Amino acid sequence: MEILVPIFICAILPMAIVISICGYKMYGDRQRAKILLKAIETLDMDPEKLARELHKPRRTPREVLNSRLLWGCMFSFAGIVLCLVGIVSLCTGSEFSSDQVEVPMVFGGLSLAVGLSFMTVWFVTRKQIKD
Repeated sequence: MEILVPIFICAILPMAIVISICGYKMYGDRQRAKILLKAIETLDMDPEKLARELHKPRRTPREVLNSRLLWGCMFSFAGIVLCLVGIVSLCTGSEFSSDQVEVPMVFGGLSLAVGLSFMTVWFVTRKQIKD
């Protein structure tokens, strides 16, 4: 019974998230196709122009760059906080076992590495984006 919770969190939950995201995208594409077909059948419009109007807007390179900076800051701050929690737990005393200290440190280090990689990409590509 104790093994069911980690299996659910590590396997079932990520698969459910991916399936729901893919289903949402397919549903949106299906709805756009239905609207396009109905408009072509009923109206004398140019289908290419209508398809361009129904196409969801693409993000600009500046928006992509700003989202990378945002994710980099969030991951970096989360990593710093988790590392501090691990250090404070290590220094406060013997009430914590070594496993409870290592877990925040490991996840904090990983989060900090991901955040710094996002910020590195932002720093390298920000001068390539023209305003």
